[in-house]
Amino acid sequence: MLWNGSKIIGYAISASDGKIGKISDFFFDDTNWLVRWLVVDTGNWLSSRKVLLPTSAMDHLDTDKEECSIKLTKKQIEESPKVDTDKPVSRQMETDVYGYYGYSPYWNSGYGMTGGAGMAGGYGYLGGMGGAMPVSSASKQREEEMILARKNSGDVHLRSVEEVTGYHINATDGEIGHVEDMIIQDADWGIHYLVIDTKNWWTGKKVLISPRSVKDINSEDELVNISVNRQKVKDREAYDASEMIDPAFEEKFRAHYGITSVAA
Repeated sequence: MLWNGSKIIGYAISASDGKIGKISDFFFDDTNWLVRWLVVDTGNWLSSRKVLLPTSAMDHLDTDKEECSIKLTKKQIEESPKVDTDKPVSRQMETDVYGYYGYSPYWNSGYGMTGGAGMAGGYGYLGGMGGAMPVSSASKQREEEMILARKNSGDVHLRSVEEVTGYHINATDGEIGHVEDMIIQDADWGIHYLVIDTKNWWTGKKVLISPRSVKDINSEDELVNISVNRQKVKDREAYDASEMIDPAFEEKFRAHYGITSVAA
């Protein structure tokens, strides 16, 4: 099933023996557009400590209850390595958390379009459309720290969805809008589409682009640089959150952007 990331923010997380908190952010790998981590605010349970949970620990997403169940106990989470999620997360920190939970890191995963980030696989109606997440002063400070850490010991490819939401989109011939949301496949936690709001370029239109069109993300300038021109984006039909994303939709989408292969 495909979901707007902004809709899942705020979902409760339930361990095998009780609730532990709510999803506050996602961390994704910008080389393959796979969500690696859920950031969970534990609220009163652990004095608002935020914990990282690998997506491999996820069990089921229940939209009726707005809840995500995980294959871990509360004790496991309570005793997990402490990570300051408001600062850049290093590869060593990730390794420590993966090791603690007994999961293997997937540093070298690529686009697997039938089970990885990209497009094909897991068709369905979208699970709703939320607004862009606000960028707080705290997240601004974190962005600056991330930039510095990427030059030092931080994981250079680990990005926060909260951080990137709101970044401007820079086509080959100029800016066209900003990132409003990311559409995530809950089966593999791949980011399949970016929702782009173009209202600061032309009136009232939102469009989808593929993460495969992204050349790089510039944190210092808050830009997402893409490999298509503005006219190509403008000519794409408006995004309709109620529209079924199925093989026919994706074939048309790939044809429009000239994506000729499902391989990386």
